[in-house]
Amino acid sequence: MTPARRATAICLGSAALLVVSIAVTVSIGPANVSLREVYGIIGQHLGIGTSSAGRLADGIVWQLRLPRALLAALCGAGLALCGAILQSLLRNPLADPFVLGVSSGASTGAVLVAVLGVGAGVLTLSGGAFLGAVLSFALMLALAYGAGGTPDRVVLAGVACTQLFSALTSLIVLSSANAEQTRGVLFWLLGSLAGATWTDVALAATVFGIGGLICLWYAPALDAFAFGPDAAAALGVAVGRTRVVLLLVTALVTAALVSAAGAIGFVGLVLPHFARFLVGPGHSRLLPVTVLIGAVFMVWADTFARSMFGAREIPVGVVTALLGVPAFAVLLARRRRQLI
Repeated sequence: MTPARRATAICLGSAALLVVSIAVTVSIGPANVSLREVYGIIGQHLGIGTSSAGRLADGIVWQLRLPRALLAALCGAGLALCGAILQSLLRNPLADPFVLGVSSGASTGAVLVAVLGVGAGVLTLSGGAFLGAVLSFALMLALAYGAGGTPDRVVLAGVACTQLFSALTSLIVLSSANAEQTRGVLFWLLGSLAGATWTDVALAATVFGIGGLICLWYAPALDAFAFGPDAAAALGVAVGRTRVVLLLVTALVTAALVSAAGAIGFVGLVLPHFARFLVGPGHSRLLPVTVLIGAVFMVWADTFARSMFGAREIPVGVVTALLGVPAFAVLLARRRRQLI
């Protein structure tokens, strides 16, 4: 089977698995809602049937479970996509969406709103997180391009911004938050989709859709970056412009997703490597497969997070870390065997 056909088959299988996963996970939860009621409610809202379920069951399925499952899919797809872009763009297998400092900036913005009340009445928690992420990214770009703008400088600037905004977040929480605020902030910092709404889904879908199309457009340029910036320039790639555009796109996509779901780690780090194992490094094949695998993974990770301990929910970032660390260890071991 040719690589293109293999990638097409994997994409079709992953897309089918994603649809099935969402259909199954919306029926899972501590509330006693039957399968017939779940799919009747969804069908009624889509205009393809009627449902005899009560208003409580309707709210649980349509206002809580379905937007949460869709937002989980979008977060997984977006974070995995950004990880694949950054690993290729920076030529660093350990790069992920949070290497730019976007996550820590979003955390600081959210804490400023939740704890200190900055922008109260104007900014929501998500709005504060988004503005914090954008500010952190702007500072990272200023530091990186002031130091030369090379990939290693971008990574170092991202690390510096991550430490700076993480310290600011800790300072605000320790100096001003009460016990209840501290618990809520900690839960958000570890990643949570508990507050997912249709507005969050629409925003995430719009940002991810636009960003994904731009990244796919630059797939040939990313293939050229595999040989280094000098080789990419010799092949006709506008290295500086491409780097700035893709860094900006990944930062904005990450900021939008983090503002809706908090800091969810390991998705952008591990899943692009798994996708490369399946379809190789060609980005026209790699990016769609990465997106679909990320979506499926996050849907099930969030389902485990909200149902593993019954009615008691844990942050989805905890689940992704517990699953991601062993998977990453396996990938590292496999790569070591290939190099021997």
